[in-house]
Amino acid sequence: MKKYLAILIALAMVLGLTAAFAEEEADPFADLGYYEMRIGHAQPETNVRHLSLLQFEADVEAATNGHIQVEIFANSLLGDDDTLPEQILVGAIEAMRGGHFALMPELVTFTAPFIAQNREEVSALLDSDLAKEICASAGAKVNGVILDVCDAAGFRQFSNSVRRIQTPEDMVGLKMRIAPGMDTIDYTFKAMGANTVSIPYADLYMSLSTGVADGQENPWLNIVTKKFYEVQAYFTEINYQFHPDPFIVNADWWNALPEEFQEIVQTAATAMGDYNDQLVDELQGAAKQTVMDYEGCEVYVPTAEELDLFVEAAQPVYEDMVEAGICTQEQIDEMFAIVAEVRGE
Repeated sequence: MKKYLAILIALAMVLGLTAAFAEEEADPFADLGYYEMRIGHAQPETNVRHLSLLQFEADVEAATNGHIQVEIFANSLLGDDDTLPEQILVGAIEAMRGGHFALMPELVTFTAPFIAQNREEVSALLDSDLAKEICASAGAKVNGVILDVCDAAGFRQFSNSVRRIQTPEDMVGLKMRIAPGMDTIDYTFKAMGANTVSIPYADLYMSLSTGVADGQENPWLNIVTKKFYEVQAYFTEINYQFHPDPFIVNADWWNALPEEFQEIVQTAATAMGDYNDQLVDELQGAAKQTVMDYEGCEVYVPTAEELDLFVEAAQPVYEDMVEAGICTQEQIDEMFAIVAEVRGE
């Protein structure tokens, strides 16, 4: 009897060890703990920002065997573009995408008007050493780490409900909405003779519909996802700016992650940015067509000569940026040099 009991005990020990080894093999991160990652952003769930975040969520949860649980909050549910950076600062959330840059004015550098003209030039700017330096400085100001910076939905266009904008003279006297913290929009509109009014993104549709603002600027994708074409009649494809879309994580949360998880999250963040830009390129043409097809909307594309007038009118903006301390003249020159190299100039 004792012999059989010993055999049973030994068998149980072997089975227990086998199960333990199997569990360890199935979960190589068993000893690393579990982490929550709440990500906030201001765009609708149909926007490319959210779609690319969904890929990030799937990649991180799969690669960490569920040890990092990602939860995405769209539509400003955790805060709008103004307040999300503040929540990163105090550690109220683990991560965010986008945002306005009142707390991180260095990031506004990339919104200088008429810097880039295509995806290759935008990518060269955002992948540059200059971008790395700016992101390191900006992230530190909100106790954050910027893991990736991509394109916030493509080149930005003008719209209004009063008249066609064909040359800068058509801007004179229009009440144009500016995003809080995005001073280059303000400088650009004022350089062209428009008046400006600061309106949060979440309030923009209602403000346009009630006449608080005559017009606004946004990429085609944002115009469609927020249905601004329902309350605007005249659109001008001006491609005057692109905006950086930083992915910011709270530094304390990031530093507490095991190195293995940091590598996984960084890899997923880079892939997310690439996917975001791919979606922008694939979808913005269809978004523009949606506006063109909407009854009562007109899309005007300036001639090369007319576009030169807008570029000329925007020249004072660079000096305004330097005087405001957003960037240095050397940084503006460096951006133009990066783009010139892409163009082979």
